[in-house]
Amino acid sequence: MVMKTVREAPVGKALLRLVVADGTFKGVVVRDGRIVATETGDDGDRVWTALHDAAARLDPSFFGYDGARTRFLKYFPLGFEDREYARHERDYKIRAKTLIDTTLPLADARAGSPSGATVLKAFQATNLLSPFEKVKLKDALAGPHAGRFLESAAAFAEGDIAGGLSGMAAVLRPHESARWTVVTYLPYFWFPETHMFLKPEVTIDYATRVGHRFAHVYESDLTPSVYECLLDLVASTRREIADLAPRDNIDVQSFLWTAAAY
Repeated sequence: MVMKTVREAPVGKALLRLVVADGTFKGVVVRDGRIVATETGDDGDRVWTALHDAAARLDPSFFGYDGARTRFLKYFPLGFEDREYARHERDYKIRAKTLIDTTLPLADARAGSPSGATVLKAFQATNLLSPFEKVKLKDALAGPHAGRFLESAAAFAEGDIAGGLSGMAAVLRPHESARWTVVTYLPYFWFPETHMFLKPEVTIDYATRVGHRFAHVYESDLTPSVYECLLDLVASTRREIADLAPRDNIDVQSFLWTAAAY
């Protein structure tokens, strides 16, 4: 039986290697010169994904979804129904969503009609962006640029991830504002059932701790594959905490933040 290496890449201190023989894919995670995990299947992409997750679980800070749940419930024993959870995590985001839906509805954004001042007010409604990011964004959305940014944000929110990212990046990049926090903010509030806000540092930490490949796939460039991987992390989290009944991705983002950053 002849084995052919089809893919190989370093992930942290580990090396991932995928080989195929007679239509079967076998993947290994090599660390310190020895094989520490293996995955097998008839779909190379699925095996490669499983290898990434296996490598993430080898991180010393790994504590799994059960560990994330334990940390979340330590702070909010009644879960998403806890009054303290509402006060610290959810209520202000719901107020921001109400403001955005009222002053920056998707139909107006699609037409690029709201002013830069209106857009900036939406971003000022929460502390999800840092003060530094908000200052940079003010320059990016001055003049006629807000319209193009909004049209692209609306396209992203309605499913054109690649086109939306490209359009937003074109507006933001000259002002050093082409950041995941900026491009995911409005879609997250317009459609919290579907989209997710990406705060890279804490999300990478969370992914590392629960053993998800996002920890290794992430890159700062605004590429669709990174966002698709983020949505996979969100879907995995929602499955693992289904008994806590998260209402939307506002709850999921708050769960993630509490587990990794509190």
